[in-house]
Amino acid sequence: MSFKRLPKVELHVHIEGAAPPAFIRGLAREKNMDISGIFRPDGGYEFRDFWQFLDVYEAATSTLQTPEDYRRLTLAVLEESAAQGVIYTEMFLSPDFCGGRDVAAWREYLHAIREAAEQAEQSHGIVLRGVVTAIRHFGPDRAREAALCAAETAGDWLVGFGLAGDEKRGRPGDFAYAFDMAREAGLRLTAHAGEWGGPQSVREALRDLRVERIGHGVRAIEDPALVDELAATGVVLEVCPGSNVALGVFPRWAAHPVARLRERGVKVTLSTDDPPFFHTTLSAEYERLADAFGWDEADFTELNTIAAQAAFCDEETRAKILTRLEAPDA
Repeated sequence: MSFKRLPKVELHVHIEGAAPPAFIRGLAREKNMDISGIFRPDGGYEFRDFWQFLDVYEAATSTLQTPEDYRRLTLAVLEESAAQGVIYTEMFLSPDFCGGRDVAAWREYLHAIREAAEQAEQSHGIVLRGVVTAIRHFGPDRAREAALCAAETAGDWLVGFGLAGDEKRGRPGDFAYAFDMAREAGLRLTAHAGEWGGPQSVREALRDLRVERIGHGVRAIEDPALVDELAATGVVLEVCPGSNVALGVFPRWAAHPVARLRERGVKVTLSTDDPPFFHTTLSAEYERLADAFGWDEADFTELNTIAAQAAFCDEETRAKILTRLEAPDA
């Protein structure tokens, strides 16, 4: 069954991780850069595990060197997302990659990304909002600089702050200062946890960073008391099943805990994380989940409604997105 036409809300996607391989190869050619080692013979990205994935991700990102590069990338990513039925997306943007955490340079990159977002909204009807993401394995000091960039540009378009990267480096509490800065600037908060760090990393992110959403969070299933807590408090999980299966967090789709978490009352949403890296699209995620768990359009509409309600956007934007979910053919 094809779910392409179903309106979708996506809360967890990294802008560089959504870059089509052909786009990155083209930039490399323009800049006379040799990054051929990160591609498979068929042209896709090649990596063997999560840690090599991080290396390949950063090698691909090295081709993105100017605000204009990010403007073009944003257009390419949003065009593909819109083709998959996405009507609203929140995208992780990192000042580490956009201007080296210099506030003035970051503003230039952000302006270029927003310009592309406005063009894509006019052309394809897709709405984009930005969530600044600190990179965990770059350390707490760089995270503070990223948080300063976020705080200086917070507003109706840049709406959130988060933490991504290698969960095995440091503890969530190491980044509490950066999250306090972002919170004081009015930004909403999320953090990657419960992917590689296990359920304890989810507990620590909730306790030490006081986030309202968790990126991934799926290994919470190993701690029944934590699952009950997530259900009771309404913390939303940004679940990326295809990413988890591709990286070996779970061996196959049928073994993924998203259905069990949902059955236990946890608010789950569906996203692609870094779709071309994991050879997926949001429509393909829906199709595989339908095959694995028997979910139908009503199930996915319910999950998209949860995602819209959990989005970090303003209430006027949320109301418009909810209306489009309720009346997709209007």
